Amino acid sequence: MSILCISGTNTDVGKTIATAALALAAQQQGYEVIPIKPVQTGEPEGKGDVDTIERLTGIQGTCLRRYPEPLAPNLSARRAGIEPAGVGELAQEITRLDRPDRLLLVEGAGGLLVRINEQESFADLVQALSAPLVIVSSMGLGSLNLAELTVEAARYRGIEVKALIGGAIDAEPNLATRLNLEEMPKICQVPLWGVLPDNSGALSREAFASMATEHLRPNLLSPQ
Repeated sequence: MSILCISGTNTDVGKTIATAALALAAQQQGYEVIPIKPVQTGEPEGKGDVDTIERLTGIQGTCLRRYPEPLAPNLSARRAGIEPAGVGELAQEITRLDRPDRLLLVEGAGGLLVRINEQESFADLVQALSAPLVIVSSMGLGSLNLAELTVEAARYRGIEVKALIGGAIDAEPNLATRLNLEEMPKICQVPLWGVLPDNSGALSREAFASMATEHLRPNLLSPQ
């Protein structure tokens, strides 16, 4: 495995925190890791998801495109008068970074079908990369439907769904969340690699590393 894509069931479900935790897990297993954000919206240079990952882990990433307003990439590019990048162009830039023993973690914007440009979505980029997918999901009421829809949409396109990760879980989860943690991997037929506590992004680097080790299963990125 050299490229792993990360998407979510929605925006603000904890994709960036999950990507940071995966980066640490992969690094511990001997990979050189590069987190990649194909398109960042609504954040200036020096602020964004790859910067959050670096702050939490010390692992440097790269952002390929940046559009000004915090909207879906195609809308943000359109409103700014910017010609958005095509999936083929982004895929070429990503695969140029691929090396043996290097893992590229490609984090999408929002959900799987969010448009990168007017014709193509993040799902199209995952397909172009021939990469497996990890889906980060909320775990509260209503999350089962969102997770199953996302898994179904990925599989319909021939994308391998490697795992689920629960994002932003309360310290004392309610009944719906507790039941969903058991039910989601069953109905989606996808392993649950772990769940990440809410507010993990506010932790120090040392505390985040400890949290990631505790809450993600070991050997989750074993070579295939």
